[in-house]
Amino acid sequence: MKKTYSTQVAGRTLTIEVGQLALLANGAALVRYGETVVMSTATASTKPRDGVDFFPLSVEYEEKMYAVGKIPGGFIKREGKPTERAVLTGRVIDRQFRPRFPKDLRNDVTLINTVMSVEQDNSPEFAAIIGSAVSLAVSDIPFNGPIAGIILGLVDGEVIINPNVEQREQSDMYVTLSADRRKIVMIEAGANEVSEEIMLSAIRKGHDEIIRIIDFIDTIAADCAKAKFAYESVKVEADLFDVVYKLAKEDMKAAIQNDDKPTRDANVAVVYDKVQTALAETHPDMKAKIGEALYKLQKKIVRMLILEDGKRVDGRGLMDIRQLSAEVGILPRTHGSGLFQRGQTQVLTTVTLGPVSEMQSLDGVDLEDTKRYMHQYNFPSYSVGETKPSRGPGRREIGHGALAERALLPVIPAIEDFPYAIRLVSEVLMSNGSTSQGSICASTLALMDAGVPLKTPVAGISTGLVVDDENEDRYVVFMDIQGIEDFFGDMDFKVGGTKNGITAIQVDIKVDGLNYDIIEQAFEITRKGRLDILNKTMLPCIPEPRKTLSKYAPKIYQLKIDVDKIREVIGPGGKVINKIIQETGVKIDIEDDGSVFVATSDEAAGMKALRIIEGIVGNVEVGTIYTGKVTRLMNFGAFVEFLPGKEGLVHISKLAHARVNKVEDVVAVGDEVTVRVIEVDKQGRINLSVKDATPEPGRESSRDVNIHL
Repeated sequence: MKKTYSTQVAGRTLTIEVGQLALLANGAALVRYGETVVMSTATASTKPRDGVDFFPLSVEYEEKMYAVGKIPGGFIKREGKPTERAVLTGRVIDRQFRPRFPKDLRNDVTLINTVMSVEQDNSPEFAAIIGSAVSLAVSDIPFNGPIAGIILGLVDGEVIINPNVEQREQSDMYVTLSADRRKIVMIEAGANEVSEEIMLSAIRKGHDEIIRIIDFIDTIAADCAKAKFAYESVKVEADLFDVVYKLAKEDMKAAIQNDDKPTRDANVAVVYDKVQTALAETHPDMKAKIGEALYKLQKKIVRMLILEDGKRVDGRGLMDIRQLSAEVGILPRTHGSGLFQRGQTQVLTTVTLGPVSEMQSLDGVDLEDTKRYMHQYNFPSYSVGETKPSRGPGRREIGHGALAERALLPVIPAIEDFPYAIRLVSEVLMSNGSTSQGSICASTLALMDAGVPLKTPVAGISTGLVVDDENEDRYVVFMDIQGIEDFFGDMDFKVGGTKNGITAIQVDIKVDGLNYDIIEQAFEITRKGRLDILNKTMLPCIPEPRKTLSKYAPKIYQLKIDVDKIREVIGPGGKVINKIIQETGVKIDIEDDGSVFVATSDEAAGMKALRIIEGIVGNVEVGTIYTGKVTRLMNFGAFVEFLPGKEGLVHISKLAHARVNKVEDVVAVGDEVTVRVIEVDKQGRINLSVKDATPEPGRESSRDVNIHL
């Protein structure tokens, strides 16, 4: 039976419908927010998957092009692989809900959010977050909820809940926030150098609204939720763990305390083999359980070192950053390159500059249809000392590239100031924690090496967290996590920013949430860390963007013309613009607002193309000299095309200083001649003269500017 529930969020009606659609899913909800509609479902397998030592959660966010009245592009005319935006939204939802499932659950769980209708003022991302929360709340799937999420904007210093299109365009930040009643569960943010204080204040305001939405979800769950099903736990038996703990504690503690990841991994592998051999007879057929106990032991020791001893496995103090290094210009033929290393995390970023026509075209349900600044991230298997074939970027690679892109976007110069499409590629060469933040640093170096006039440099750093399993009020927040601390710790709190403020945040947690003291500490630690990285490593390497571009980068010249003149530059069927391109060898892009971009590696060719375009769109002035080509011969004179698409008549009396009996005696079709404009009549007809453009024999040459076709 269909049940409908409604409330108000940011002055707009949020409606949840349950009990009518997708009834074979464990839980389902149709979310209406204004005219945005998202179908959210939650399903779970009845049994755990064999041999799986992790929680197999899948979160999908599916954009249907019919949601905005579009037919998909391409030959198939059907939605294919998800757009980058859809992948990123799926990851954002995943990070909110994953920590709240039981840690010993191994049943497959899938959350699917299908975007069916989009009203651009009302975010389908918000609707999907709420839909996922409701579908889990009414389902029989074990889940420690409810949680809820919202979108935050900042317009003229005021925090906006779920900003509409106009507010998003003016906003200094876009923050996706998720929480339960007490704690923050997830933060994902892009910001225009927003201070930590303003960001924290916005989070507090957003949390108040989330609590109100949770009250609404509780009302729905109380009315129609199913009883949660019992599941088969995979917890390691206490007796077995005690045996492994006594047998291997000291060996494991010694094995993991090394600052070299391969050495540490080899040491741990020896301990694993030793324990498995020792327990083979007394605990037959329990190899998997023993392995789980050893994993638990390793995790316990790493956490104890941090929480009780205040030290890291590599010997660092809690606020120490690993050894840093930076280098630029290491790839001679790229337009810019930067290498950044933090400990055993190493990232090489390259910059490629191109004409604005090479911007990325986007096909999705939101309003963005092009992207001028593109940042991509690659994570090959060799970066972690493994071997497997490359199969293209996965969700993680897309997410990390987007995070670095978001961090740098606020400092990228406007197209009016730097008329280039910009592509960055971050290649992870070594990975031992926080490669996304290494990509931010390497990318700043590469952009400055390329001569891109950044507004200010950006750096990134992450903090970790260990919470006492017995007392959640006892915890330690620490700087610059490496891989093993990310793996066994409770938080990866990544912040990118400038000396002035935050440009990007991404928070992954494994506990049930973060209190405000943890968040405040994380902000302060990352602020100090990024300033240290900027001032002590990056800026000493390259203090400012290079003044000139690489000799291999295209040179782009621009001018603005009246929009009514665009068709004159293009010409019928592109005849005029194609002729300019053929004559000069440049590439020309014209925007709808009249912006003209000329790209070439030859400065002279670029300037020539600009002069031709200026001549086409400008008023032809009497006295100006051009070099053109004869196009037609008549008895009374010759027509000369002196600008693409523009012809003038040279009367027979103006073809030469001497008397001319026949036009054919002086010029032929295709001849190049120099002409001066001597008249533009009331009907716009142009009269030219060869005689007045060339010096009479024996006289000094004219100094007039000559414009070549």
